[in-house]
Amino acid sequence: MTLNRAIQALFLLFSASMAHAQSDPVTTAKRAVQMLDAASIQLNDAQRASDRVAALTQTVRAYEEGLAAVREGLRRIAIRERAITLVFEAKEDRLSRLLGVLQTIGRSPAPLLMMHPSGPIGTARSGMILSDVTPALQQEALELRGQLQEISVIRALQESTATQVERALENVQTARTLLAKSVADRTDLPDRVALDPEQMAELVASSSTLQDFADNLSELGVQQTANLADFEAAKGNLPLPALGTLVQGYNEPDEQGLKRPGITLAVPAQALVTAPWPATVRYAGPLLDQGSVVILEPGKDFLLLLAGLGTPLVKEGQIVSQGDGLAIMGGNAPDSDAFLIAAAKGSGGNREESVYIELRQGNAPTNPAEWFVADEG
Repeated sequence: MTLNRAIQALFLLFSASMAHAQSDPVTTAKRAVQMLDAASIQLNDAQRASDRVAALTQTVRAYEEGLAAVREGLRRIAIRERAITLVFEAKEDRLSRLLGVLQTIGRSPAPLLMMHPSGPIGTARSGMILSDVTPALQQEALELRGQLQEISVIRALQESTATQVERALENVQTARTLLAKSVADRTDLPDRVALDPEQMAELVASSSTLQDFADNLSELGVQQTANLADFEAAKGNLPLPALGTLVQGYNEPDEQGLKRPGITLAVPAQALVTAPWPATVRYAGPLLDQGSVVILEPGKDFLLLLAGLGTPLVKEGQIVSQGDGLAIMGGNAPDSDAFLIAAAKGSGGNREESVYIELRQGNAPTNPAEWFVADEG
């Protein structure tokens, strides 16, 4: 093993080609981009679907799930890039000095390299040391070259993802607009049960809190559309009504010290809120200072309250299936720059809206967190 081969091992850092398996963060980000591509195809198909409302609802959720996956992928590759950069910077000075020493030695005449001041034994020992060191240098060079290549792949992916995100944010807004319009224009309304609008107006006027309204509403009889046993069997497995993060638990005080018998989700602006279970819509509209409120009856003696919503997509008395759109949140959707910056910082991506969720059995609240699969962030 010659000294020139040891020097060449270090220069492998900068050679052109290499077979390098992609890290998991990169794979995650690529798959997330594929989700956005699939959602784009779904948007085109939704506009020709016989049930545009259902198709557009699925399309909006597909885009939101894809964007959430992209956000997580970008967060993870940003962390990976910083980690690689720190490792490379930590090793760069040591390797530069070692390379300089080896290059200096390499310029010495070959006969001198074969000699050692202590004689033939010293020469043999130095040769053995060099033979032992060179494979380690080669391995380290390969690892660092792989990390440089990974950074190159990461940066290229970040650039290509920016274009995808911009297009996806535009498309999801288009899908939301089409969904709201399709709901307003539809003539084939889903099955509904009879509710008394005057009686409902009186309840709204006489209620001072959301809980008062729910108590009064539970006393009104209505045709049942969901089976109690089925709903209770779903405890712990219900999907969240919107893609978000649990920020306030059951009966936990908020910033003002106020406790409420429900949970609060932080969700992106303009997020779609969907029905977590088949139910009858007992109320849909503005209520007190709660923004828009949708109250569902998923089973006998159960009421599910969703408050802080934006534009309702359902009407009182309507029967909804699991996954049907209930409302679109308010707020201003982020542009691509804001989305990418938030994703790189790991800040959660413009989750500026909140959904309050309360579940009541009879007239008593119960902890919704025990029913839903929630992401505590």
